[in-house]
Amino acid sequence: MSAARTRFPAPATFAARLAPRTLRGRLSLVALTTAALLMVILTVVFNTVVRHRLQREADDELRTRAAAVATTVDTRGGRVRVLETVNDRLLDMNVWIYAGDRLLEQPPSGARTGTVTRAVGALAAAGRRGCATVGGHHPVRLCAEPVAGHGTTATIVTALDLSPYRSSAKTLLLGSFALDAGILACTYGLTRLAVGRALRPVRTMTQEATQWSAVASEERFGGRGRPAELAALGASLDALLDRIRGVLRHERQLTGELSHELRTPLSRIVAELDWWHSRPRSEAETRATHEVVAEAARSMRAICDTLLDEARGGVPAAPGTAEVLPALHRVAASLDAPGPLRVTVTADGTPLRAGVQPALLERIVSPLLANAVRYARTTVTLTARRVANGIRVEVTDDGPGVPESFRDELFRPGRRADPGDGHGGAGLGLPLARRLARSAGGDVSHDCGHAPGARFVVTLPAG
Repeated sequence: MSAARTRFPAPATFAARLAPRTLRGRLSLVALTTAALLMVILTVVFNTVVRHRLQREADDELRTRAAAVATTVDTRGGRVRVLETVNDRLLDMNVWIYAGDRLLEQPPSGARTGTVTRAVGALAAAGRRGCATVGGHHPVRLCAEPVAGHGTTATIVTALDLSPYRSSAKTLLLGSFALDAGILACTYGLTRLAVGRALRPVRTMTQEATQWSAVASEERFGGRGRPAELAALGASLDALLDRIRGVLRHERQLTGELSHELRTPLSRIVAELDWWHSRPRSEAETRATHEVVAEAARSMRAICDTLLDEARGGVPAAPGTAEVLPALHRVAASLDAPGPLRVTVTADGTPLRAGVQPALLERIVSPLLANAVRYARTTVTLTARRVANGIRVEVTDDGPGVPESFRDELFRPGRRADPGDGHGGAGLGLPLARRLARSAGGDVSHDCGHAPGARFVVTLPAG
């Protein structure tokens, strides 16, 4: 039976879990870490300098004592003598006097023994100026100062307890740590406050961008009066909002175009079903109704396929070929023209093939024909002929024509010359026809010189 092994998270994963989730927290942590490293370096340098400074002060005091004691040492006549002075307390201040290796004087208390005494003897035996520190828990600083004479040399060794100096250094170290902690706390708090205030405009811009994108608002941020970074962010958000607005506009346009194009086959289906339900029908009549409904359904599928394919990325320049005359007859037959109105299809007698798919050709001509039927008085004519650069299809009616004041708005989606003229329509047919024709390498234009009535010209590449 194998023992279960505990699985610990990887260090990187564990660190990622501990990292702050907000930019404010991460920037504050970076600032805190940087300040902590800097404070540690400064604290180490400061306390090292303080320790050297205190040791130097201790050495200066020891040499001052040695110089004072040297005035009581007589080295004349080849021998070393300690003179009696009025102030003999100098000899009570941890002072040793050696003549070569021979000890002449030592502190009267005799408290300094063991390690200190051996260190004093070693310094005196060296016969030169020098200092040393002995002792662990209660350190003592020793300094030797030679006194030269005629034929003989005396050495004065002074001692100083370093405990007060070490205590001062320790107090400074603890004070430095306390000061570092206070500075780091203030640094972290001020950094969070400053970063929070700096990111407040970003938070506001994010909220506004969310609101504006939801309603496709035309409000934009711009870059005036903003720092360079926020100006760049505002420009990026403006571009994103423009793209979102373009996508929403494209979706609304596609929805409108689908509903516009599907209205006619749906009306045929509804009319056929109403007619079939109005009274009992024979088997032949029922079969004819089914054929009409099936044809309308196929037309709806072709409409959806054509518009969706174009919306996904456009139709290639030459996706196929279409017989122009049969396509025009099918479009004319699919429209329910009023009784007095006559729709004619004419061609120049030669076989005409357009370099587009038949369904796309029908979708281009159908809105133009529907528009002509809507406004014509007696006649609508579809004329196709070959021209130098391809195929030209003209849709002509004898209606009132396009008002001159409206010609610039003719191909803009959702625009109508007279919304209250009693005719149905959403102003999407002509823009759709032009867009589909241009996606196939052709165009749709209005012949301003034709009168009376209106003439729209479709140009397409030859197949």
